[in-house]
Amino acid sequence: MNKPTDNPADPFKKALAEATRTLAGDRELGVTYSVDPPGSTGDGLRLPQVSRRMTRDEVVMARGTADALALRHRYHDLGTATRYQPSGAMARDLMEAMETARCEAIGAREMPGTASNIDAKIGTEARRKGYGELRQASDAPLATAAGYLIREMSTGRTLPPEAANVLELWRGFIEDRCGETLEGLDAALKDQTAFAKLARQLIDDLGYGDQLGDDPDDLEDESDDDAEADDEEQPDSTGEDEAAEEDDETTAESSQDQTQDAAQAELTMDDSGDMEEAEEQELPDGEAPLEPPPPAPHSEADPTYKVYSTSYDEEIAAEDLAEPQELERLRAYLDQQLEPLKGAVSRLANKLQRRLQAQQNRSWEFDRDEGILDAGRLARVVANPTTPLSFKIEKDTEFRDTVVTLLLDNSGSMRGRPISIAAICADVLARTLERCQVKVEILGFTTRAWKGGRAREDWLAEGRPQQPGRLNDLRHIIYKSADAPWRRVRDNLGLMMKEGLLKENIDGEALEWAHRRMLNRREARKILMVISDGAPVDDSTLSVNPANYLEKHLRDVIAMVERRKAVELLAIGIGHDVTRYYDRAVTITDVEQLAGAMTEQLASLFDADPRARARFAGIKKAS
Repeated sequence: MNKPTDNPADPFKKALAEATRTLAGDRELGVTYSVDPPGSTGDGLRLPQVSRRMTRDEVVMARGTADALALRHRYHDLGTATRYQPSGAMARDLMEAMETARCEAIGAREMPGTASNIDAKIGTEARRKGYGELRQASDAPLATAAGYLIREMSTGRTLPPEAANVLELWRGFIEDRCGETLEGLDAALKDQTAFAKLARQLIDDLGYGDQLGDDPDDLEDESDDDAEADDEEQPDSTGEDEAAEEDDETTAESSQDQTQDAAQAELTMDDSGDMEEAEEQELPDGEAPLEPPPPAPHSEADPTYKVYSTSYDEEIAAEDLAEPQELERLRAYLDQQLEPLKGAVSRLANKLQRRLQAQQNRSWEFDRDEGILDAGRLARVVANPTTPLSFKIEKDTEFRDTVVTLLLDNSGSMRGRPISIAAICADVLARTLERCQVKVEILGFTTRAWKGGRAREDWLAEGRPQQPGRLNDLRHIIYKSADAPWRRVRDNLGLMMKEGLLKENIDGEALEWAHRRMLNRREARKILMVISDGAPVDDSTLSVNPANYLEKHLRDVIAMVERRKAVELLAIGIGHDVTRYYDRAVTITDVEQLAGAMTEQLASLFDADPRARARFAGIKKAS
């Protein structure tokens, strides 16, 4: 029996993983669930995440994707695919779509249960992409239509309506051009090499033959012909005496040729030396060729900070990591937790608004000879009529426009209550500051994988070089850009509630990224607020580097930001004291503190009074 604290989706995930390994015919196959796009890695499959709620769409997508990837793992040979892969982008897309359809069609024939799962997956994906609304072939992907046609012809199954719409837009074009070639589909289906040849012919029929590149079979024939020619040119083992006589006759000629060659080489060397001297004489001083500049350091704060690979890092918008329907559902869940805090939101907004407006209030110059009559001094005139009237003049004080960036720790240690608090903080502050005409940017940082991603795979493949530096793939998320209205992106914060998103945290690079973004802003005052739960942690990096590698880099970045003084930096610790890193920090341990500590301390940040800022800087922890 499952414990109440267990994830109700875990039994389903475990059963699906076992079924996937069986279907793939590989008992050692790794199966993981992630918010990353589904696909295959070097030694495993990545399936869509399944949340605790186990909605129908999640289950359908997980099962259909698992069957599709397992069948491809079973029936697809990478070597054959690489050999026949076209060189052009469109031709590669066509080949990929048709090969995927081939693997799924074989599975549907031999294991009919997979067909309905994959049909459901195809239908769900087609609906999400809006294929049912397309009305012109130019709007529909040709490669997808070609894959659908291969699947339909191979299995005899009817496609889901949205997918069928894409196929019908292109069916006439494909059948007119490829009708004769398609007649050989059934015979080639189970032989990947034969199918690859057929697919290349189909691509040529469709008008993309110029993207196929060289025919690998022709190259192999040429290679065989060259090998035969080499064999024919080898000397016979018979006739050794004649060969010896010919050798004797040519020895003298060879010696003479060698002497001439040596003399020519010596002459050439002499000429070359003379030319080099001439070039050296012609080159003016200071015009020596420059060496290529060294690569830019990965970190401005610490030029010695190393990163093994940045090839797999990503900076991505929150809406690209989940479908709109899922973001709406997750946002609704966050709104439930915000319900008790409506009063706190109003109080925070009012305090911040008063502090900001205090910087904009007009000041007055009194005892002027002209201007507006100073009513406050009329009593003196009444008491002594000889007293001259007093006037005052309004004067505007300078107010600098402001932008605030909220940088949220999206690490696995924030899972549960801490990430909810972080999302609520971001929601409250963003809405409040926008009401005060302060632009707000909300960013998040985590990694794409647990315990190292593709960067670690490359490191392992290259022999585990020593001291590789950061050894995971970064994921920097933009929940809200500074210029985006809050009403348009409010659902994005719900993404933090998505299972599988929160992994590991590399704070130093995230802070440097956010700092660079702020420096590009035009606002006069820039405030960077970090919401985190403690030290940076990435097991993959720390297992092969010094134990303080990431922590030292974070301290170096903080020192750089504070030294440049272009951005005001402060931090909010969620359940942990972060004052050992940041000079200006407060700690929040529960949502209820938002109305107290958060309201007072964050509002004081905007106070024009330097003494108020000094009070904030001296705060180490909010009780």
